[in-house]
Amino acid sequence: MNSQLLDKIRIVLVNTTHPGNIGGAVRAMKNMGLSQLYLVSPLNFPADKAVWRSAGAADLLEKAIVVDTLDEALAGCGLVVGTSARDRRIPWPMLNPRECGERVVREAATHPVAIVFGREDRGLTNDELQKCTYHVHIPANPEYSSLNLAAAVQVLSYEVRMAFLTGSDLPLVQEWDQPPARAEDIEMYFQHLEQALVDIDFHNRDNPRQTMTRLRRLYGRIRLDEMELSILRGVLTGIQNVAHRLRVAKEGDKTD
Repeated sequence: MNSQLLDKIRIVLVNTTHPGNIGGAVRAMKNMGLSQLYLVSPLNFPADKAVWRSAGAADLLEKAIVVDTLDEALAGCGLVVGTSARDRRIPWPMLNPRECGERVVREAATHPVAIVFGREDRGLTNDELQKCTYHVHIPANPEYSSLNLAAAVQVLSYEVRMAFLTGSDLPLVQEWDQPPARAEDIEMYFQHLEQALVDIDFHNRDNPRQTMTRLRRLYGRIRLDEMELSILRGVLTGIQNVAHRLRVAKEGDKTD
C-alpha cells in the first residue's frame, strides 16, 4: 500500500490535561508510521514535558494542529471513530481494535479519517461520541481496565499499522458513485433536521429525551453520501417552507 495513505489518518486528542501524554502519544504514532496529530483545546501545550516524553518524535509535536473544537478537528473527514471505555445508555455501532484498524486503513484510501481520544479522567462526552460513525473499545482486563492515553493511542496505532502492512489482503471497500458526506456537513444537517422538527412541532428542545441521539445513530448506520445529504437538506427546506405557509395562513385566519 502507498505510505501516503497513512497521512490521511488523524489522531485527535480532546482536552488533554497532561502534556506528557501528548508526548507519549506522538511517540506511539511515529512508531507506527502515523503523523497527523490534532489537539482540541489542550490544557498545556506546547510544553517541555511533551517534548521530553516524545523521545525523538518532537517533529510531530511541531506540526500538530491545535484547534478549539472537535468539529474543527474532524473537518473534511468521511469516517470518524471515537474511543469509548464504557457501555452507553443508547448502544452505538462498535468496532474492536482490529476491526478499527482495518476499516480506518480501507477508508483512508479514499478520504480522510479520524480516531478520537478523550480526556484522561473521563474520556469523550456523549455529545462528542455522537459525532462519531463508530465507537471502538479496547478489551482490557476488566479488573484493571484503565488505560493511559498514550497506551490507548499505541494499541490503536498498532492495529492501523498491521492493517496497513497486510492491506492487499483486506476486503475491498464497496465502490460508490458519491463520496461519503463530510463530518462538518453531517453536523450542519443535524442542526437543520432539529430545527425542522421544531418547526413542525415534533421536537421540543426543552424536553428532547433521546430523539436526536437516536436519529444520529440511525443516520450513522446508513453512512450518507454527499448527494444523499444534499437531497435530504432539500427535503427539510421544503418541509419548513410548507410549515411556514401553514403557520402564516393560520395566523391570518385568527385576525379575520
